[in-house]
Amino acid sequence: MAPSGARAKLLVAAPNLLDPNFQRTVVLVAEHTDEGAMGMVLNRPSGTTVSEASPDLAALVEADDYVHVGGPVQPNGVIVLAEFDDPEVAASIVLGDVGFVPAGSDLDEIARDVRRTRVFAGHAGWGPGQLDAELEDEGWIVVEGPLPDEMFTEDPERLWSEVLNRKGGRYKLVARMPADPSVN
Repeated sequence: MAPSGARAKLLVAAPNLLDPNFQRTVVLVAEHTDEGAMGMVLNRPSGTTVSEASPDLAALVEADDYVHVGGPVQPNGVIVLAEFDDPEVAASIVLGDVGFVPAGSDLDEIARDVRRTRVFAGHAGWGPGQLDAELEDEGWIVVEGPLPDEMFTEDPERLWSEVLNRKGGRYKLVARMPADPSVN
């Protein structure tokens, strides 16, 4: 796949991708250029609520929303993905009206301009050509047109299977594979 080909798509970890950072993950690709790629793992809640980890962000989320592990790069960095009423308020748009909350913005004001948010600690990153090589090696299954409910899933445990089912065809069979095939 050519550079920038994965932008605004989902990468679903293929069953043969055993890196513990990405095994059975679904990654939203926010950027993919000749310089590299960046995205967020959508289905790894941390177990720590946003109000515990970063009380300043409480204005943007529900009280019991979890911080999600966006990936292994800059794990102490915070990124907020949001569904905007007015996409021009976003720092950048990934797809449609979904993009990033600008750093340093008035969070009470932003809270009035968003419908849903998700807080990520860290992100997934690839150097020049790295994601292209992983796609060539079939480490990832590319799924077009992420749905808003997938980007803000309420059921992260099922997201991997649900996205593969939506892709259809032979991927419906892959979606039913247990995490550990030896228990089949």
